[in-house]
Amino acid sequence: MIVEISKEEAQELMDKAARFIAERRMGSPALMFIESVRPLHFIASQFLYMIAPFAELIFNPQEYQKFACAIEKDENIKFLLEKLDEYDSEFHQKWKEEKRKIKELKNKKKALKKMK
Repeated sequence: MIVEISKEEAQELMDKAARFIAERRMGSPALMFIESVRPLHFIASQFLYMIAPFAELIFNPQEYQKFACAIEKDENIKFLLEKLDEYDSEFHQKWKEEKRKIKELKNKKKALKKMK
């Protein structure tokens, strides 16, 4: 059982989790949820330890234990929220650009059809 990890490892895990959530376009709901249960982060980490035998069947056991250890500290939760906000806005901006490009291509296609 991992009981302590370095600040760099914790930030790396929080960064990885934030990117995972943002890539699935769940950033806004995740931000709301994490902010609302933020005072309970220590209890959440203890719950993760409690369900570890089952969760480790699905997740990498070492990373799971490191994540459970990392969310015990409020500074790691703050870092997670900052990264999640950053990645969510970044992916949202990319999505808007892709949507704009698709719209432009559709307009060009319509214009070409009218020319024929």
